[in-house]
Amino acid sequence: MKKTAPGRRNSAAQQAKPAWLTADERAAQGRALRDAVPRVSHAGWKPPSRRRDPVELLCESNEGRIQELVPIRFGRMSASPFAFYRGSAALMAADLASTPTSGIRVQACGDAHLMNFGGFATPERNVIFDINDLDETLPAPFEWDLKRLAASVVIAAQHLQLPDSDAARVVIDLVREYRERMHNYSAMRALDVWYDRIDLQKYQDRAGDPAIVAAVRKRIAERIEMERQKSVPDHLYPKLVSQEGVMPRIKDEPPLIFHPTAEQAPGLESGYASAIASYRDSLPEHVRILFDRFHFVDMAVKVVGVGSVGTMCTVCLFMAADNDPLFLQVKEARTSVLEPYAGKSVHANHGQRVIAGQRAMQAASDLFLGWTRGTNGRDFYVRQLRDMKLSAIIEDWDTPILRQYARMCAHALCRAHARSGDAAMISGYMGSGQTFDDAICEFATEYSSQNRSDYRAFVRAIRAGRITVQTGN
Repeated sequence: MKKTAPGRRNSAAQQAKPAWLTADERAAQGRALRDAVPRVSHAGWKPPSRRRDPVELLCESNEGRIQELVPIRFGRMSASPFAFYRGSAALMAADLASTPTSGIRVQACGDAHLMNFGGFATPERNVIFDINDLDETLPAPFEWDLKRLAASVVIAAQHLQLPDSDAARVVIDLVREYRERMHNYSAMRALDVWYDRIDLQKYQDRAGDPAIVAAVRKRIAERIEMERQKSVPDHLYPKLVSQEGVMPRIKDEPPLIFHPTAEQAPGLESGYASAIASYRDSLPEHVRILFDRFHFVDMAVKVVGVGSVGTMCTVCLFMAADNDPLFLQVKEARTSVLEPYAGKSVHANHGQRVIAGQRAMQAASDLFLGWTRGTNGRDFYVRQLRDMKLSAIIEDWDTPILRQYARMCAHALCRAHARSGDAAMISGYMGSGQTFDDAICEFATEYSSQNRSDYRAFVRAIRAGRITVQTGN
């Protein structure tokens, strides 16, 4: 056998290229994508010639919902253009599909507007800021989420009656924050990206106005303490539950909280045994040990949000002892609004689709996250109800607070995309200048006009009796 000279041993292996590309090489691939889809091509918005009637699309999205609740959904959407935008993710998904796409896919939120970000408690009881609603999550182009978030900022600014110039500046700042954060993530080790999180109790933003950052932190601290009190069993249990005989029962407060009929929720007679068993199987083994301490007691429909109204969303009460309750929120998971345009989910159960996306995008997720399927074929995902969940209340915001909050949302969205996508390629595509920022700002500003136009068409349909609304709920 021929011997290899000592100095030449494994030379082929040494000279072989590594099985991965460097961050610089991936960034170069991102820059190369600009030839086919220039960054300026994302600017502006022009509706396609065959754009669907927005009211028709919204009515189609009611298929399979609890029809008695649809007027509440439309009533909530009729409150303002901002409320309408929150409930019309399906409209924008169709519109985004008609725009140029970079070709860089991530695990997308699918409904990344301002109100779908917020704080919640991790299993370690820290309070972090992140995307907190991922019902529509699906792999899709990264810029779709960014465009929806940017447009929501403009629409929120209009809702607050802030100057148009302020809205534009906030959007530019949001996109710059996303772009610069992505550049930072592109240089980080993969594990460090996944370990990164936005701790609300220690939140800092060196680029923000120190006075505004301090004011935001004060508000956050007050909200955390308020939600901490609301989330403890001693507060939540008496608010939601009454004692009827020997068994506790969730209080009915129709039309927003009510016990479903057997037709609405098949499995009632068996105590939803098969659905609960299926949910249990979806939990990690160590969480099953904890879950098995609790026993199902009651379930009621609980109307939540705007876009989710009419879907089968319930709250379930489990008890481990007389003073030891567990409230689980069970939300119906339907086909993502992105699916007709971004491709089908790889998961047979849409509840699993939501949970898989949630675990990919969130820095930490609820201990009881799981999924199941009802006997009527509906898919569901499960999480704890109101585990120190903090949502934005924007009504008294001014421009500096909106700017600070938008930056936080951009940071959270960027971190989520960097976890599931290629941060270096995305960063390379966006570049280091303001070209991409200006393009997204122009899109967001012009799309806000489209939203106002759709809202006016929606209001006309209400006045014409084409659709029915129920307000005040």
